[in-house]
Amino acid sequence: MKVKEVNDSESEREFIDFPKYHYRNDPNWVCPLDSDIQSLFDAESNPLLQKGGDANRWLLYDDHNRICGRISAFFKPSAIENEQLKTAGIGHFECVNNQDAANRLFDTAVNWLLEYSIQAVDAPVNFGENNNNWGLLVDGFTQPVLGMNYHFPYYRKLFENYGFQLYFRQYSYSLDLTKRLPERFWKIAKWVNNKPGYSFEPFSWKNSEKFLLDMVSIYNEAWVELKDDFTPMAIDELRKSMEKAKPIIDPELVWFAYYRERPIAFFIMFPDVNQILKKLNGKLNLWNKLRFYFYKKTKTITRTRALVGGVVPDFQNSGVESAIFYELKKAMDRKPHYKEVDLSWVGDFNPKMHAIYEAFGATHEKTHHTYRLMLDKSVPFKRYMDDKVETPAK
Repeated sequence: MKVKEVNDSESEREFIDFPKYHYRNDPNWVCPLDSDIQSLFDAESNPLLQKGGDANRWLLYDDHNRICGRISAFFKPSAIENEQLKTAGIGHFECVNNQDAANRLFDTAVNWLLEYSIQAVDAPVNFGENNNNWGLLVDGFTQPVLGMNYHFPYYRKLFENYGFQLYFRQYSYSLDLTKRLPERFWKIAKWVNNKPGYSFEPFSWKNSEKFLLDMVSIYNEAWVELKDDFTPMAIDELRKSMEKAKPIIDPELVWFAYYRERPIAFFIMFPDVNQILKKLNGKLNLWNKLRFYFYKKTKTITRTRALVGGVVPDFQNSGVESAIFYELKKAMDRKPHYKEVDLSWVGDFNPKMHAIYEAFGATHEKTHHTYRLMLDKSVPFKRYMDDKVETPAK
């Protein structure tokens, strides 16, 4: 076997195309857009590369010169500048069911990261925020929603045999919209909705700047206490992300809660465009763009994904979570082609969100693992947080 760095257009094409061959007989896999993979490694498109981060990619060939695996490695600028533990990521791992092949890929990525004095590596993760393509699928091998990883079941063995340890679990839930939500949930939602001082508004492009600033304010206040390695949301990056996602955003599925005009909560759902992307084989040429808008117009999408949300600390457990979902549910009732909400993902360290999802009547559908490998053996391995949630029952 031999490893080759991705360093030209031909090897980049092979890096993008290998999963299409690898998963060719798996009806559940959804091919991401080629352009989305390319943009991650383009300094003009990825702000993390502009700020001093770095990334690399490799392909693995077998003895017959056939591609049998791929991998990427990357680090944010903060990993080098000011983090107490210098941590990087490994992603885009795809490999045949062969431990020696997997070890060659892992060794290549690890050795490159060691050149930058990286002390720990998380995998499989995305070169960006953790609401997309984060974690290894270990349970629930059905068609993924947009932004969620899909893998073969044997990948878990390849990671754990190499020495990766469980850093945290990620649970995904499914809410069946054809069933009535629990009465207790509705009572809480209506009670909060009717309390003086509370108001709820859907996102609008006309007032997008106001809503984006509110989102940044809520997110940064809500998450800073939960995540030790918290990175504040930046308005410029959020603005670019929302503009890029404009073709798929349904403003009625993005809601904000206010108390006496103070932004206190938001919740974002996207239509699950994986139900369309599955038909496009990663290409977004003119013909596929026309197909995309046709499928979107004819209501091919029947599922939404709860992408991200937040509640400022002093309003958590106040019922505002139920109230904002109450507004979302009313919006979806006007769009009966939506039959299901995918609630991906919530960590095993976040009991509040588990309780909220279970109050909705959602059921556990998938589990992903985020792993960590200690490169600096003098530093003891520690879980992200101790388990605060038992594995949900299906």
